[in-house]
Amino acid sequence: MSKARAGESKERISPARAAAFEILRRVEQEGAFATPLLATMDERLSGVDRALVYELVMGVLRHQLWLDCVVRHFAGREIEKLDVGVRLALRLGLYQMRFLERVPDSAAVNESVALVRRALLASAAGFVNAVLRRAGREPVYDPTVQAKTDAERIAIGTSHPVWLIERWSAAFGAGEAARMAEAHNRTPPVAFRINNHINDETHIIAELSAAGVTAIRSVITPGAWRVQGAGAVIQSMARDGRIYLQDEASQLVAHVVAPQAGESILDVCAAPGSKTTHIRALGGNGVRIVAGDLHAHRLRVLGELAGRQKLEGIFPVVYDAEESLPFRDGSFNCVLVDAPCTGTGTLRHNPEIRGRITPFDINDLARRQEKILTNAASLVRPHGRLIYSTCSIEREENEAVIESFLKAHREWQAVRPPVSPSLITDNDFSRTFPHRDDTEGFFIAVLERKAQT
Repeated sequence: MSKARAGESKERISPARAAAFEILRRVEQEGAFATPLLATMDERLSGVDRALVYELVMGVLRHQLWLDCVVRHFAGREIEKLDVGVRLALRLGLYQMRFLERVPDSAAVNESVALVRRALLASAAGFVNAVLRRAGREPVYDPTVQAKTDAERIAIGTSHPVWLIERWSAAFGAGEAARMAEAHNRTPPVAFRINNHINDETHIIAELSAAGVTAIRSVITPGAWRVQGAGAVIQSMARDGRIYLQDEASQLVAHVVAPQAGESILDVCAAPGSKTTHIRALGGNGVRIVAGDLHAHRLRVLGELAGRQKLEGIFPVVYDAEESLPFRDGSFNCVLVDAPCTGTGTLRHNPEIRGRITPFDINDLARRQEKILTNAASLVRPHGRLIYSTCSIEREENEAVIESFLKAHREWQAVRPPVSPSLITDNDFSRTFPHRDDTEGFFIAVLERKAQT
């Protein structure tokens, strides 16, 4: 009997590790994104367990390429050839051994073995045990010793694809590329905006302070706040609609749109609605907003989001923005094109992107972005504004798109966005960077339609 109990104890898996394994499995096998899965994790998990799930999932994804290099060294085989459950168990175990000081190596090894058994891969349990124990005997092994070039060393050390590091090095310099990649592996602060039309800012900040949470005003975006490790109180406020969780750089877009009373505004690629609702909140009742998207179900999500924030006057329209848009020319004072992009500026929040995109995706999206921007431009009135934004760092998706558009459309001119001078580029666009501004990497261009002659 005592032996049976010992065996059961050894095979027991903590709820946090089991939840982390399942989220990582969905990311790996289903192409899901971790952030929404983490936001909807089992509410029965304790606060401590929820924090551990977040740390394990995001930590493994941020360091996945580095972890895979270490596994390859100690396993003596390509990790891609291993069953997905074995890969995940090895990554989870090794991440805990290398990055979490409070987790004993024995616990990381034993629970990883138990996870493999639970995944019905008992035949691999001995292999997982052996690989992790070998790693434990060489705790200082550094996989960057395998690198043959500086770009490869940065790529392995920061867990980014080599081709991406090479791109950033060519565009910004090797030092900037390294700093940017390193920033992507740091946990970002939680940024939010207060729904001032239904909440008093002073009351919200006081409530956070009473809960032991210190909120700091953004230095780049009016009305934006940030906190570190806020936990349950922030999530509760977000669910109630009193605040909205949104990166400071993303919030900056609505301030650049700067809605004015009586204006008609089109958000061309509106869903899921972060910027649409922010524009509506800033503009008040005197602004009419049309929100378009390719998918009706995404616009329903936008409607639910607006409802939680008690916002009205947003009119959803389903269309394909790459085709002719269903409005008369000159229908709007301002049109926002928050274009679909690679999202390379959001790698702090979405680390799985770095393993999914390819150089082909960048070029393909740039082609689509130009088409959407051209379609949208005809809808702007003379002296009206056309705002173009992405959460991509890539020049092909940003400056190159605008330069190509302006070359083909002489009736438009670029004007400087109303943002902090520190965010203005040499050619009068706006950029934010994770390593410089501690925000997502965003690009914003403001174009103005000249008067007809």
